[in-house]
Amino acid sequence: MSLVAETVTLGLLAGGRASRLGGLDKAWLRCNGQPQILRLIERFADHCGTVLVSANRSLERYAALGLQALPDRHPGIGPIAGLEALAAGCETPWLLTLPVDALDSDAALLEALTAAGGKGAVAQDADGLQPLFALYRTQALREAVADAIAAGRHAVRGLQSAMRMPVVRMDRARFGNLNTPEALAAAGCIPDPDGEP
Repeated sequence: MSLVAETVTLGLLAGGRASRLGGLDKAWLRCNGQPQILRLIERFADHCGTVLVSANRSLERYAALGLQALPDRHPGIGPIAGLEALAAGCETPWLLTLPVDALDSDAALLEALTAAGGKGAVAQDADGLQPLFALYRTQALREAVADAIAAGRHAVRGLQSAMRMPVVRMDRARFGNLNTPEALAAAGCIPDPDGEP
């Protein structure tokens, strides 16, 4: 199965508090001189026709770049709230999600998840299962995430298990993330030089 770009929305999860980074907004970290949010969008530009961002701050900055940012409709329950917001705003049949602090994901991720068949899939890299790196059928996600939140089940892995999403092993990949000052230094990333949180 192959997907036409116009049928896929890239959903970037940028709604976390980044407590281990002193509350820095990871979307605006500079990696190789470019804001992290724009670096990821550029990597998927030819493969995803639409971009949505799950974010709870800096909404004006996203708007200034022509990006649609969606705040959590159920605050305080973790990444599943971001998935719910993205699913609600998504107008394409497919939604590809990844966290905004991903270092090394690119179009190969979408190709691998697409090859798993028609139900969507979740990635596993050399570090293990990566539930935020996933491809969903949008309507199925809308229904499943609504049921999960209503039942108080907030684990993304549990949601994916309930949806019977296959796991795609990408053992040679290591997506990485920017969770600590040490990870920032190793990746050559710096805080937002504009000084915004």
